[in-house]
Amino acid sequence: MRKLLLIAFLSSCLFKLSFCQDQRIKLIEQNLFQLSETTKGLNDRTEVALSNSSLKEFLKGLAQSHSLSLEISPEINNSITAYFYNEKVVDILIYCINQFNLDVKFNHSIIYIFPYNPPKIIIPPVKKTPTIIFDSTKNTVTLDLRDDTLSLIASTITKLSNQNILIAPELSNRTISGYFQNLSIPNLLDKIAVSNSYKINLTSDSVFIVQPLKNDEEIITKQSTLPNSSYYVKKNYTPGTNVSINQLEISTDEKGNKFITLNITNTPIRDVIKGIAEQAGINYFVYSEITGNATANVRNLPFDRVLSFILQGTKYTFNIDNTVYMIGDRQDEGLRAHKLIKLQYRSVDSLLTILPPELIKSVDIKEFKELNSFLLSGSQPQIKEIEAFVKELDRTVPMVMIEVILMDIRKIRTVQTGIKMGVSDSVRTGGTLLGGLDFTLGAGDINRFIDQIGLNNIFNLGRVTPNFYVSLQALENNNNVELRQTPKLSTLNGHAANLSIGSTRYYQIRTQNVVPSINAQTIVTEQYIPIEANLSIDIKPFVSGDEHVTLNILVNISDFLGNTPINQPPPTSTSKFKSIIRVKNEEMIVLGGIERNEKSEDASGLPFLSRIPVLKWIFGRRTKTTGKTVSVVFIKPTIIY
Repeated sequence: MRKLLLIAFLSSCLFKLSFCQDQRIKLIEQNLFQLSETTKGLNDRTEVALSNSSLKEFLKGLAQSHSLSLEISPEINNSITAYFYNEKVVDILIYCINQFNLDVKFNHSIIYIFPYNPPKIIIPPVKKTPTIIFDSTKNTVTLDLRDDTLSLIASTITKLSNQNILIAPELSNRTISGYFQNLSIPNLLDKIAVSNSYKINLTSDSVFIVQPLKNDEEIITKQSTLPNSSYYVKKNYTPGTNVSINQLEISTDEKGNKFITLNITNTPIRDVIKGIAEQAGINYFVYSEITGNATANVRNLPFDRVLSFILQGTKYTFNIDNTVYMIGDRQDEGLRAHKLIKLQYRSVDSLLTILPPELIKSVDIKEFKELNSFLLSGSQPQIKEIEAFVKELDRTVPMVMIEVILMDIRKIRTVQTGIKMGVSDSVRTGGTLLGGLDFTLGAGDINRFIDQIGLNNIFNLGRVTPNFYVSLQALENNNNVELRQTPKLSTLNGHAANLSIGSTRYYQIRTQNVVPSINAQTIVTEQYIPIEANLSIDIKPFVSGDEHVTLNILVNISDFLGNTPINQPPPTSTSKFKSIIRVKNEEMIVLGGIERNEKSEDASGLPFLSRIPVLKWIFGRRTKTTGKTVSVVFIKPTIIY
């Protein structure tokens, strides 16, 4: 029935249109005939033959030939093929107007001819109610739409669900067709926006606003299960401008957090920030002019991370104050930051000296030894970078305890010859008569151990038990060795530990100075010069990740050789070696091979007779000693965390 009414209405409109066309032509004829009474050229008769000629040029020539004031619209582009014989000019004009659907306006004797535009037929909308069913228990909507307007759909849904939906004025009469079943209202509006290229915005008071896209925007669909996120609005930039943003996408998750997908090539930074902020609805304030370009391709990142990446490497930074992004130069007021960094394992004085100069440029650093901390003042990105650098270095430094056992192994041979006599009631008869030999050595096993150390220089004993120290003490009690010291040194990884043991002797130097004068004076000056004989060991440990310790060892041994008068410098012997070894934690090594040979001869007896050959063996006593000392160092490092 509705279709029949529509057909009848259209037929009536066509009939009225045809009637109006006839009335229009008759009115033009009447005006032309009335004008011909005062314009003689309209009554002139003419003969003309035309073949596919321009209608505009034909009318122009007709006006020139018969002195007519005729204006022809440039929109007339028709062609004419005709032959007029002895026809009035006014009849030819009426024929052309009727044949080519032209219209005429009169201004006194001036005739304006232009194409006729028939009035548009306005069909009034047929009021109807769309089929919309709202399920209040599930908050879902089922729709069956057939060319229904957006305004009617929005008003019906609002009445049924109490969900306010606002349609932009330019979209009120847009019609939609489709069938939707059991969709939530946000999901329904989302699907309508995708299929009809609209965009949906949700205000803070939960009102949905349906708006048309701008000229530089388009809808891009994507795969997602989040509500109201099956599409995003892509902002297009006009070609030929300096802005080169290939892609700018803003998406929102269920919590309202906005994520940015960006693809730019050599784009001014200020245009990138402005485009993202405007499209995502982000509040920002720029303190200074932003210069420089950026090239980036990122997906689904929050705005603060995108902004951090874009401004990284530039002199600009940003700060956030109550959802407002403040952007400007790193030294601008409001953009500077302060951070107190407290060290957990390292000392503040040792760490500040190794910070790279490029890292701390434009950052003020104040040291607080009492807190083992330092205060940073500068831009937030630089402070974060310095904090990350310090965190990597602020680790536990291993401490190495080094047990050192210094042992001298002696082999001494003494030969005594001569006769020793004396008078005393309390002295018992004994001793050696007419020479003899006194030679003392340790057990065979001890000698082999000594020889082994002397041959190899470095010997690894592995992990030793406490009985090892008892054995060394027993060895010392047997007079085979002399334990000088058994210290325990502790030092940090990479720092040297020093041990020095020794003695100092002095010898005298006398100088005489004569002062020339009438009575010459002699000044005697005595000076005592010290000479040291030390056993010094320098050990620098380096702890590796596999529980091994690399030791840089420097051993320097010096001894005095015998006693000398006070005015003679005492002779000394010096042994020195340097080595680098690698040993496992808590294993003991032996450093050997440092040998010193000692020879001495002593003589005593009656004066004069003890120096005569042959008689010196009767009236004198000789002692000859030959000795060899092997210095051995036991070292055991222990790592302590």
